[in-house]
Amino acid sequence: MWWNRVALRRLQRTGVEVAVAGIQREMSSLPRVYVTRKVPPDGLQILRKSGQVQLELWDSDDPVPRRELLKKVKGCDGLLCVLTEKIDAEVLDAAGPTLKVLSTMSVGFDHLSLDELKKRRIRVGYTPEVLTDAVAELTVALLLATSRRLIEAAHEAKTGGWGTWRTQWLCGYELANSTVGILGLGRIGVAIAERLKPFKVKRFIYTDVEPRPELAEMIQAEYVSMDDLARQSDFLAACCALTPETQSICNKNLFSNMKKTSIFINTSRGGVVNQEDLYEALATGEIAGAGLDVTTPEPLPTNHPLFTLKNCVILPHIASASYTTRNAMSALAANNLLAGLRGDRMLKELHL
Repeated sequence: MWWNRVALRRLQRTGVEVAVAGIQREMSSLPRVYVTRKVPPDGLQILRKSGQVQLELWDSDDPVPRRELLKKVKGCDGLLCVLTEKIDAEVLDAAGPTLKVLSTMSVGFDHLSLDELKKRRIRVGYTPEVLTDAVAELTVALLLATSRRLIEAAHEAKTGGWGTWRTQWLCGYELANSTVGILGLGRIGVAIAERLKPFKVKRFIYTDVEPRPELAEMIQAEYVSMDDLARQSDFLAACCALTPETQSICNKNLFSNMKKTSIFINTSRGGVVNQEDLYEALATGEIAGAGLDVTTPEPLPTNHPLFTLKNCVILPHIASASYTTRNAMSALAANNLLAGLRGDRMLKELHL
């Protein structure tokens, strides 16, 4: 009887091995996906539970080294990236002809070589709209921190500068009865204005490549020229996408036309600002202050001249940094990727 038991165990092992081999074959036939960062858990869970892909992940909060990225994308069907990864011809050549879908966990796409993607007929997903509220909230917070000098005030309180009460010490500028200008009126610009309205803002103005009457009507905003936007705004928020046309659009010409009491805010992309011109405008009192959530480069070197100015508040690109928003971006990026690999319509696709 012992040999029957031995034979049975051999058969059972063989059956398990066959089953495992079958699963492995099935898995190996699934599309290969590389994720370039440890993205928030909602997106990873969607990918892992889908059963539709073989998933490989750069499991770190730090950017994947370029050499590692070029190695890992080889033969992939899908790529999920974030805005720190430059997806250019070199990366796409390394991936080869199998790459069919790219999904970026960002609303901006200036890190993508769109011409190269289009040439290769690679579909592109991105994550607009889900971060509108978080970015608008942060923009208002940055505007208030800059205009009311909150960072300066906190530093004075911590370092012994808080002495007797003084009549004009750390005075700033109010939103009440002010004119707020928006450079690039889209969803985020509208959301910023909606949040500022209860502060008794007197007037909203904007400029863009063309008038946007439907969006403007939502906040009773008036379309003006770029020069008038600079001259009339007490607070000017840059909300435009980075394109060849908007590269360094906020430069000496803009700052020299602004009021000496005006506050400049940028939560769009660092590339829309000429930082040398901004430094000059702040250092010479041409404008009163600036709040930046984005810079060029990122991170901005700690010895950059802008860090020496008390009237410049710089944040480390955190506009979308809420748990809710980052998870929503991650989930949308994952769903875009899966839909693209299935050949279905993406929830948010960038049509090239």
